[in-house]
Amino acid sequence: MEYLGQVLFLLLLVVGFGFFIKNIKKLIRNIKIGRDIDRTDNPSARWKNMIRVALGQSKMVKRPIPAILHIFVYVGFVIINIEMLEIIVDGLFGTHRVFSFLGVGYDALIGIFEVLAFLVIFGVVVFWIRRNIIKLRRFNQPEMEGWAKRDANNIIYIETVLMCFFLIMNAADYYLQSIGYTHYTAVGSFPISSFISPIFDGVNPATVAFIERFCWWGHIVGVMLFMNYLYYSKHLHIFLAFPNTYYANLQPQGEFNNLESVKKEVSLMMDPNADPYAAPAEPVGEPEKFGAQDVMDLNWVQLLNAYSCTECGRCTSSCPQNITGKKLSPRKIMMSTRDRLEDVSKILDANNGQFVDDGKTLLNDYITPEELWACNTCNACVEECPIDISPLSIIMDMRRFLVMEQSAAPVELNNMMQNVENNAAPWQYSQMDRLNWKDEN
Repeated sequence: MEYLGQVLFLLLLVVGFGFFIKNIKKLIRNIKIGRDIDRTDNPSARWKNMIRVALGQSKMVKRPIPAILHIFVYVGFVIINIEMLEIIVDGLFGTHRVFSFLGVGYDALIGIFEVLAFLVIFGVVVFWIRRNIIKLRRFNQPEMEGWAKRDANNIIYIETVLMCFFLIMNAADYYLQSIGYTHYTAVGSFPISSFISPIFDGVNPATVAFIERFCWWGHIVGVMLFMNYLYYSKHLHIFLAFPNTYYANLQPQGEFNNLESVKKEVSLMMDPNADPYAAPAEPVGEPEKFGAQDVMDLNWVQLLNAYSCTECGRCTSSCPQNITGKKLSPRKIMMSTRDRLEDVSKILDANNGQFVDDGKTLLNDYITPEELWACNTCNACVEECPIDISPLSIIMDMRRFLVMEQSAAPVELNNMMQNVENNAAPWQYSQMDRLNWKDEN
């Protein structure tokens, strides 16, 4: 019985990290479903972009109030979990505050952790009020009903409980230190929990010790649960924001990529020395699908984008088409892509990694042509995203499929393309009549 706590703790770590690693492997597999794309160019610029955008949160500061609150939560939650190192060592070896030998440095760390824990609680409470009391418009769009709304609130509740466990644990520890109870020697600095500890005055020390241990276990179990909850949550961006910004598109935002298959065909048509009857230089394989109909047709960076989406709604709140009532929400594009990717993942799990057609595709079943054609390609969504996600790239690839595979462009666009083909201009009159306007006066 002496080592029961340590055995249970080891079992908790094995199960917690084991399940987490299993989900990470599944995540990587799902992202690799996408087509290959080379994003290894200019590594120095990519590192700078990741440090500036993901770590420095440079795009968050465009909206200062949520930016400051997010920094409280982000910095606080990350730094406080440094204490997990001590908790793991204590849990495995049955020690208590094993890093207290650091002396003044330890006091400073615990003090910083406590201040940050308080700021985390303050930040998430304000976030909850913004979502559920004030009900900001960008948090109450149609795509945010159901699970998306519950997930956002779940994270707020989990973070609040974890920080409360941390502060109450310290408050009980501080009280037991002050009365010299058993092994609770005076270590650490407790600027916040020292104000909480008076609630234990007159309480049996054994009961206070039980509360301290309960909160200690509650904190570590909560962290394990939170870590494994992330795969199913929009808060996966805690991890993915870094690779997502590293592999972001570094080209100018108004620059669209060309399909290699189309470029080759056009180059051949433009080459006056080309022999149209000559055999192709390379063997002709199965024709490449133009654009994207399903998640397998997107590239892996676009799928990484879908998993990285924070669902903050900055893209949608800045989209001129959404603002004017069109059926387009860039956030919904990313959420629908992730939903389809997860459905494909379940098919792979059920069929030993093999995809079996379920009769559904990302286009039509998850994202409608009406949404795609509502986009005016202004790049506002890309500019606003705090972690460099590009809903526009997915929209454009799916438009390409509609036009080049299904000839399903809107009538107005088809007319324009027909005029370009026939008249070398988007207008419905011949080239010979182009200058008629000058004779009208």
